[in-house]
Amino acid sequence: MIVGKLEELKGQIPASPRLEKALDYLTTARTQDLADGRYEIDGDAVYALVQSYETLPVDEQSKYEAHRKYIDVQFIQSGVEVMGWAPLAEMVVTKPYNPEKDVANGVCPLAVSTLVKVAAGQAAIFFPEDAHAPKLAAGNPAPVKKIVVKVAV
Repeated sequence: MIVGKLEELKGQIPASPRLEKALDYLTTARTQDLADGRYEIDGDAVYALVQSYETLPVDEQSKYEAHRKYIDVQFIQSGVEVMGWAPLAEMVVTKPYNPEKDVANGVCPLAVSTLVKVAAGQAAIFFPEDAHAPKLAAGNPAPVKKIVVKVAV
């Protein structure tokens, strides 16, 4: 997992043309008022999902997810949220891996989780070995607009 301001992430990520495409896209999209939905960047190799929602309380049942085929670059366009992180081995699977959706779901005890507050203009990058819980409230539930760029491994 890597977390930081969007403009600083290029210097922190491993050299990867696909990750560079993701960050270039976010640099442009960050100021646009995009509707929720999917946006093509490089076919299925790199694409964006724009999402608007209200954050959820953090608790022992917070929903974690993990992916095998994609890296998630989760950029907060507006609002603030907490994202949970834990080593994948710590996630107790509640829904087995679905290869069509590239996701397994589970829960992680708070004792083994790291909670990171991510505000507007910041992003978190989650790799396949990272279990992560997006959409968590930084205090009271509040609205967030996020752009998630999916980058094929």
